[in-house]
Amino acid sequence: MMKLTILAAVAGSAAAFSPSASIGASSTALRMSEPDTEVEQSPFVPDSFVLNGWSADAALPMHGLPGAVAPLGFFDPLGFSKGADLSKAKRLREAEVMHGRVSMMAVVGYLIGENTPTITYGFDFPHTIANNQLPEVPVAVLLPFFLAINFAEALRASVGWVEPVGGKLFTLRELYYPGDLGFDPLELKPKDAAEYAKMQTKELNNGRLAMLAAAGFCAQEQVNGQGILESLGF
Repeated sequence: MMKLTILAAVAGSAAAFSPSASIGASSTALRMSEPDTEVEQSPFVPDSFVLNGWSADAALPMHGLPGAVAPLGFFDPLGFSKGADLSKAKRLREAEVMHGRVSMMAVVGYLIGENTPTITYGFDFPHTIANNQLPEVPVAVLLPFFLAINFAEALRASVGWVEPVGGKLFTLRELYYPGDLGFDPLELKPKDAAEYAKMQTKELNNGRLAMLAAAGFCAQEQVNGQGILESLGF
């Protein structure tokens, strides 16, 4: 009797660790009964890809994007890019490039708008300071101007940004290089990777200077009410 009891216990223990045919069959039946679902295939993106001669390197600041120059080198005293992943680094660079381009146009607009003959202000210049010119522009002129800005921004978003679906907010496309919209009517974009990095660094530096200049222009005119060249004695 004792031998039969021990034999039964051993057999039960072995059965606990052996595969169960009924479980496998039921799980197979369950899988067979599940409806087929279409899985959206995302475009293949290699682990290491090169965009305009740049290959992301997580060991470098901003993943190796151009823009650090002597004597300061990589300058980020407030640590905006500290610990940034590739997506955030590209987004920061996109913002810097675009704000720099707008600021370069703003600086030219300040100087030209205040010191050249216009239909509205005639040949007497300096005209009304730039800070006060926008409210004087008729709505019929402003509306097409703002529509053009909206169209340009919509085009930029469609080229470089992932559609805001599936939780992917504020994300640039994998194969989009920050600032490269493919708009180069004068064909100034270098083919060589090193030359392209130099040109982008120049653009970044000019844009950074322009951002400071545009902010300074605006603040100065608010303080003394004079145009830029007028304040300089011209």
